Amino acid sequence: MERSAQRLGRALVVVVDDRTAQGETEDSIGPLVTELLEEAGFIVDGSVVVRADTVEIRNALNTAVIGGVDLVLTVGGTGVSPRDVTPDATAGVLDRPIPGIGEALRSSGLAAGAIDAGISRGLVGVSGSTLVVNLAGSRAAVRDGMATLSALLPYVIEELSGLDED
Repeated sequence: MERSAQRLGRALVVVVDDRTAQGETEDSIGPLVTELLEEAGFIVDGSVVVRADTVEIRNALNTAVIGGVDLVLTVGGTGVSPRDVTPDATAGVLDRPIPGIGEALRSSGLAAGAIDAGISRGLVGVSGSTLVVNLAGSRAAVRDGMATLSALLPYVIEELSGLDED
């Protein structure tokens, strides 16, 4: 049985932004990521906004994994400032890293002029049967990251679901 191109699986978006989490600004990135994931064939369970706090990020990731989503995509907190802790929180959740995808995201982001994507410390890997991807927080990084991921996600999700086994 193959997954339909229209239904790659379930996804959850985790937006890491202090000001949005505290209600100071409206979440403009979550809806963009949701739209791009739906265009890619995912059913998006929702978008969660958390502060740039290791425990909050890790809790959101663990909740997504336990909830059985196929993909959890974090946005923001991947840079080099002291508040950018998304990769650090993610590292504690991953069972197996997939460094090649992270490198592809950095390379394509830099080539597209999304400087934050180029210097991102974002991680990509597997937790249980869930793919976890950290994207930089700018709209340009998100758009470029999703373009890069679109060719890879169907393959990785199929591998993780075990549908390729006979």
